[in-house]
This record gives sequence, structure tokens and C-alpha cells, in this order.
Amino acid sequence: MSDESYIQLAIEIAKKGMGNVSPNPLVGCIIIKNDKIIGVGYHEKFGKNHAEINAIESSHESVEGSTLYVNLEPCSHSGNTPPCVDKIIEKKIKRVVIGTLDVNPLVSGRGIKKLKTSGIDVKVGVLEKQCTELNKFFFKYITKKNPYVTLKAAQTLDGKIADVNGNSRWISSSMSRKIVHQMRSKYDAVLVGSGSVEKDDPRLTVRLTEGRNPKRIILDTHLKLKTGYKIFQNNADKKLIVITSEKSIKKTAKLNELKSLGVQILFAKENKKKLIDLHSALEEIGRINIASILVEGGGKLLSSFIKENLFDDISIFIAPKILGGGVDIFSNLGIKNIHNAFQINIDNVEKVGDDVLIELSK
Repeated sequence: MSDESYIQLAIEIAKKGMGNVSPNPLVGCIIIKNDKIIGVGYHEKFGKNHAEINAIESSHESVEGSTLYVNLEPCSHSGNTPPCVDKIIEKKIKRVVIGTLDVNPLVSGRGIKKLKTSGIDVKVGVLEKQCTELNKFFFKYITKKNPYVTLKAAQTLDGKIADVNGNSRWISSSMSRKIVHQMRSKYDAVLVGSGSVEKDDPRLTVRLTEGRNPKRIILDTHLKLKTGYKIFQNNADKKLIVITSEKSIKKTAKLNELKSLGVQILFAKENKKKLIDLHSALEEIGRINIASILVEGGGKLLSSFIKENLFDDISIFIAPKILGGGVDIFSNLGIKNIHNAFQINIDNVEKVGDDVLIELSK
């Protein structure tokens, strides 16, 4: 097998850690000796052994003289675990093939330098694009200290996310809804506005597929939401977060009611419209180690993220339906001229059930 084949295998193995390692990166590792795989490992859980250590410890024979394949540069600093490069050097591994550099300032390039200084043959940049895509959440978070933001919506052919009465169930097909639940399991948190809670009474959990439930975040500027909704009453895992205005700190009774339900409260600044300032909200989300969020609407919230240019990519499920009226997916962006329109790149288009999924990025 080629270097590319082994790095591709490392990528697939790394995905096993999805949902369990954030805000750390997804990392997989393969150890080859005499054209045979002798060790395999991945980063299984935040705070636990890194992929390289697990791969070395899984080997039933000496790894001396072997080649180690890993999708991300091995760490060279002490954190929750000792430096991986030290173990690689100690075990006298002969060659290390790396998918991409780690953008973490504590690591970037230093791990490679230390390996080379120790006489280990190092190759970098194998399937680099795929390796970078795998850890796009981590790369954004570690460099910006803000979460990676994906906007998600289901719309009709004429761009409506609900009818004139605000009903949106169900615009998309059952297959599309299953894909959405799969998406939720991959993100640290799902975010909605208080209006979506009032209209849809969502649970924002993973039910139609296997996977762990993300944290649920509600933007509620003035703490006006009543706690009878499903999202409050089904918070046994204590993963619900409410972001409210700094001015709400005086609402002691409501804050105590939320805390009694296991809700975590974050305080953010208000913007000129007396709503939650999204920049401030994302900063607060980043401070509690949430590296990725899936924004599920509604239209006003999605539009605000677009207008403020605070998103990284968009996933839109388009159903073969026409309403002719209703709630627009995006509105009030303040754009008057076609030349000032947001330019979005189409990354992928695929048929999902009766719908079409379009994945876009900036």
C-alpha cells in the first residue's frame, strides 16, 4: 500500500472519535513494519491517550524500525497527556508520515522539528486537503477561540422554511431528517433562537440515528421563554445552555428556576437592536470549550448570522415543494445591489430521499 492509502486509513480510524474528543482534534494512527500493520489507534476521548500512544500500545511486537502514519502532526508539548513525539523517539520508530501540520501554536512544526532532530525520516502533506477537512472544527477553534458555525435549514423550491402560519413540519423528507440527526451527533452543540422553541417545541436531540446528543443552546435575550417546553423538561443530561443578556443577571427568580432544571446560563452583550450580540455569544460559547455549533434557525437567526458574516458553511435541504408565500429562509440582509450579494461556494450537491442537499462554504 502507498503512503496515501495508509493516511486515508488513518483518517477513517480517526472518525471513530467523533463526538468524544472535542475540543481536541480527530486523530488516527497506523504503524507498519515489514509491510504489515502491527499497530492501530485513535484518540478515543478528551483527556485520554492520543492516537499515537494507543497505536504503539496496541502493537504485539516491537515498533522499532517501523513507519508510523498519522493524519495530524504529533504533539510535542505536555497537556493532559505527555508529548507523543517523545514516545515515538523513545520507541525508535524509523519513519513518520504526517497528513497535515497542527495549527495549534503549541505544536505547529515543533513536533516535526523534534522528530527530524532525532534522526527520524519525516514526510508531511499526504492527503493534506482531506486531513484539514477532517479537523476543520478544531482548526477554527484553536486559532480563533470561536466555534465553527454551520447554518442548517430545510426549504421549499421557492425558498420558504415555513408556511404563512409558521408551520414547517414537514418540509423535508424523512431521509433528510435522519441526516440532520446524524449531523447533530457530530457537532458539539445545536443552537436555536427562542422563537424556534415557541413555534416548534423541539428537543434538538439525536433520535433517528445512533450518536451522542449535542449540547443544546437557546438564545433568549430577556429570559421570556417558559420552561414547559420539551427542551427544558427533557434535560436529564444537563446539556442545555441558555444565552441571555447581561442585563438578565437581575432576574434572580428566573435564573434560579433554570438552574433547578440543570440549565447552564451564559451572559452576552446586547446589540443596537436590544438582541443578543452574536459576536459576544460566540465568544462565550468558545470559552466553555464548544468548538462547533449547528445553527438550526429560524429565518431571523439564520439571516443574522449571514448579515454578520459569522458562519463557516451552510447545509440546505431543498424539498420539491412550492408554497408561493410564507417565511423566507433569508431576509433583511440590507443588500440593495446584486454586486454586493454574499458569494457562496457550492461544495457538494446530492439527492437525499425526495430532497436535494446543497452544502456550501464561504
